[in-house]
Amino acid sequence: MTITTTTVRLLIACGVLGFASSASVHKDSCPEKNGRFSVPSQCDAYIECIDGIPEHKLCPEGLLFNPNVRFAYPCEYPAGVNCDGRPNRQTPQPTDDCPHQYGFFKIGDQQNCGKFMSCVEGRAHVFHCPEGLAFNSESYRCDWPDQVPDCDVESFLGLRCPSDPNDENRLYKFEFYASPYDCQRYFVCVNGRPRLQVCEEGKAFSQLENTCLPAHNVSGCEPLGLPHEKKKVPLIGTVIEGES
Repeated sequence: MTITTTTVRLLIACGVLGFASSASVHKDSCPEKNGRFSVPSQCDAYIECIDGIPEHKLCPEGLLFNPNVRFAYPCEYPAGVNCDGRPNRQTPQPTDDCPHQYGFFKIGDQQNCGKFMSCVEGRAHVFHCPEGLAFNSESYRCDWPDQVPDCDVESFLGLRCPSDPNDENRLYKFEFYASPYDCQRYFVCVNGRPRLQVCEEGKAFSQLENTCLPAHNVSGCEPLGLPHEKKKVPLIGTVIEGES
């Protein structure tokens, strides 16, 4: 059975995922009669108190305890948990596929930023970000590549925005550039960094209008379906060498 990201989140929200381990602690460890409470210095452990009886619990390896969650399952992915004052975690339990039992992890180097995997019980499920977006390991989201610290956006998209050293406002401009190979695609340079955009089916980017128009209204273009494979687009004024 294939487990999707949505399924994993539902399992976590419903408390279906089991604990890595649990053990009893002293009765006076309960600050309140009922509730879940952080364990000092450890971010993936907590104490659950029911009628004043405490039980020490560990989140599944790779997930962290969120003390702000009151009624749902309290173990979440690291992107949504503040571990200030609780730096320690249980020993990692890597597998052949995953560095941790649970989590989202980027696949590829700084020039290949759009692929990631979701690990569930140590099994990897591979996903691709929508075209032109990069996986952000800090937020666990697909984001504009210029917003992802470990992504070389120019190499990833194959384009470097031209810059005019005499233009003092160049970092605050939005500039549009058509793809030289595909009428449906174009680039928007935001603060000097490129972002890939795609016109809807049957439309093409017009450099004159800086917008998508019916393809028959754009000189040299015709309706084209989206290609199945990403193409490397040469830089404006410079060419990035790479595999197509």
